[in-house]
Amino acid sequence: MKVEATPRIELGMEVLQTSALPLGYVALESEVDSKIPSMQSQEFRDAMAKLAAGVVVVSARTPEGYRGLTASTLVSVSVDPPLVLVGLEHGSMTRLAVIETGQFNVSVLTRDQEFIAERFAGRAPAVDAKWREIPHRIGSNGIPLIEGCAAWLECEVLEVHAAGDHDVCIGTVKLAQPGAGNPLVLWDRTFWTLQ
Repeated sequence: MKVEATPRIELGMEVLQTSALPLGYVALESEVDSKIPSMQSQEFRDAMAKLAAGVVVVSARTPEGYRGLTASTLVSVSVDPPLVLVGLEHGSMTRLAVIETGQFNVSVLTRDQEFIAERFAGRAPAVDAKWREIPHRIGSNGIPLIEGCAAWLECEVLEVHAAGDHDVCIGTVKLAQPGAGNPLVLWDRTFWTLQ
């Protein structure tokens, strides 16, 4: 399976970054195709594995119970207003819960919580079974926050955008708390800590 960027988006980014082409320039399809090499999915995964990322658990609530998933796509988008972005895989039950309820929490894991990252890494973990085994408290929005984390966020969904096999979810941070401990970092498919 080939993964290719949309030519006009790539061109637009190039124009904004380098101003090498006059504004309003639109490349012919054959021009762009010859400049963008085809890429395999595994090559993309291997390249992105070299990007160090913090590890979090995104949690949500459904009428049936709690959901949660491990993610490494938490990004601070804005300070005023406080906004974060998370990527949620289409096949995830947590994604459905976030979209349906319009709320989610984020627990930023510490190096000592690698087992929690592994526990929530499945596509559709059991609703409450995972939470019974994990020390947690319920946030002011009724959604779990994992105890002993480096930080916690309580969020309301502001926007959701389809992005390939994920949805990009932008949330307004309603409550933020720093914790303690070194963050859990994912790099080259292995967990690390800061020294």
